[in-house]
Amino acid sequence: MGSTAVNSDYGATRELSALQKERALYRPELPPTNLRSLPTFGRAESPGSIGSAPPRHMPCPIPCHSALISPAGSILSTGWVGGTAVRVEYGDATIAADGADAHVIGNAFPHTYGQPLAHFLPEAANAADAAIITEHPVVRVGVVFSGRQSPGGHNVIWGLHDALSAHNPSSKLIGFLGGTDGLFAQKTLEITEEVLSSYKNQGGYDMIGRTRDQIRTTEQVKAAMTTCQTLMLDALVIIGGVTSNTDAAQLAETFAESKCSTKIVGVPVTLNGDLKNQFVETTVGFDTICKVNSQLISNICTDALSAEKYYYFIRLMGRKASHVALECALESHPNMVILGEEVAASKLTISDITKQICDAVQARAENDKYHGVMLIPEGLVESIPELYALLQEIHGLHDKGVSVESISSHLSPWASALFNFLPQFIRKQLLLHPESDDSAQLSQIEIEKLLAQLVETEINKRLEEGTYKGKKFNAICHFFGYQARGALPSKFDCDYAYVLGHVCYHILAAGLNGYMATVTNLKNHLVRWKCGAAPITSMMTVKGWSRGPAATQIGKPAVHMASVDLKGKAYELLRQNSSSFLMEDIYKNPGPLQFEGPGAEAKPISLCVEDRDYMGRIKQLQEYLEKVKCIVKPGCSQDVLKAALSAMAHVIELLTIMSSPSYSGQAATI
Repeated sequence: MGSTAVNSDYGATRELSALQKERALYRPELPPTNLRSLPTFGRAESPGSIGSAPPRHMPCPIPCHSALISPAGSILSTGWVGGTAVRVEYGDATIAADGADAHVIGNAFPHTYGQPLAHFLPEAANAADAAIITEHPVVRVGVVFSGRQSPGGHNVIWGLHDALSAHNPSSKLIGFLGGTDGLFAQKTLEITEEVLSSYKNQGGYDMIGRTRDQIRTTEQVKAAMTTCQTLMLDALVIIGGVTSNTDAAQLAETFAESKCSTKIVGVPVTLNGDLKNQFVETTVGFDTICKVNSQLISNICTDALSAEKYYYFIRLMGRKASHVALECALESHPNMVILGEEVAASKLTISDITKQICDAVQARAENDKYHGVMLIPEGLVESIPELYALLQEIHGLHDKGVSVESISSHLSPWASALFNFLPQFIRKQLLLHPESDDSAQLSQIEIEKLLAQLVETEINKRLEEGTYKGKKFNAICHFFGYQARGALPSKFDCDYAYVLGHVCYHILAAGLNGYMATVTNLKNHLVRWKCGAAPITSMMTVKGWSRGPAATQIGKPAVHMASVDLKGKAYELLRQNSSSFLMEDIYKNPGPLQFEGPGAEAKPISLCVEDRDYMGRIKQLQEYLEKVKCIVKPGCSQDVLKAALSAMAHVIELLTIMSSPSYSGQAATI
């Protein structure tokens, strides 16, 4: 199975600094969804109106002894309880965001597509059809880190552990050592309070570790199922990003098809910030990564302004999307940021980008400024059309078994010409084997050095031609990625992750399979956060891709990787300030991570400027529809009925147009 040796230091109590000890004592709060007293295992009334038939895909909670549920809210059980029960309200069946993908996703996930949303409500909420689950049997839950480390991951496990312990101290939380390799090889560690003690509010994934980032092949899926059955797991919680949650959805579908009783729960944890959709407003770790990077960038800005003779080219981690670069630009105000989404939308070539930077350098020189800072997302290399096409051709040759040494001689004429134009160091990096998701090894491709070299060449050329009359151009390059991944998580990430851990228990207690834990309304105070769960399949799109000129388009459902919205408020804010950022050196230093005092409650700017309470609006729409049903009843006046019909006909016509594939495609190109 290819599992790696287990490090004996996993879960060991580690030596903490004074600050780490202080952070370990911090206990995140919980929103008033009463997560300290989550819905318990038992059989609930079917969702919807009392006594109605359950939706086709509505799962039943994990059965247990003598569980009694009261949809009206009264507690009928006399078994052990750890506190007041919480209401679980189910919404309508979910659909794919793009209607054109629904058929493909539904066929690929017949058991888990179309499941309803779950809203976890305060006990006092007025929801007569909410189910209350009141039993707390012993459960066994597995948890695994799948994907690159992101600050706050440990707090997800802590929150899950606390929720399990609060409802039945005999329940077990089992961590898989070394990531998915440990899952396949059944390498485990029981997560206890003692194990958690030195990892609370701490960075990294070193409590249980991570290795391989996938559960994808038939062999891997079978190994995961064998582990879950052997260890008699009631649920498996997978902590990761886009790729890991795509794997989680497939695992949930396979388990359901095979009648494996283990439920699969996903948690949105990734530093890239690209797992963002109607249900997920941001991911655990994104805030920390951006804050730590922004301080480093700001330090560089201050250095540039002090020496006044260097241009700093800073590449930021974040995979193909440019969310990290955008947020860091909003927090630190560098002179320039190049977003991959802008480049792709405008189809800018490497020559176009070089010219843009050179024009900016020349404009600053005319104002007697010979320094500057520019941010470059690591995914830029896949956004530049000719470089992306070259990478696709190289990866296609890898697939055919062509050796690295021979690839250059097998390239098409245009690709060969581009390849030979590039500096030797970039050629070597482009030849690296792709990642497991077919993307380039972006962290290893020094696109910032390539741009710095091309800009220097062009500036020297302009100097010789007399079109540039400034001083010599000097560039210094940095890559900020690994420096922030293991940082102490911000207060926001500590709280968010801990709450998500509790929500995970909420999900498995309700017997849901193939769901992702969600918390919305995050830009507001924690007491206004809304906890819920959404089927992972509702976050999917059909990934169309091809490799090489003769390849065909292949439809492959996957959790959608969100790029920066060029019509969004965060991008608009950047564009409004881009001219002043470029010329005025209005650098801003947010300082180091703060856990108390000024800055402690700060959240990502890109989160706060958007209006993204999707789950809240869905619920508000349902309330409006219920009000319409209450008003328009048999016996109402003709005028009321006519007004309702006219208004509803107009709404349906408008929504039908907006939901059509042609409208979606047109909107995407605007």
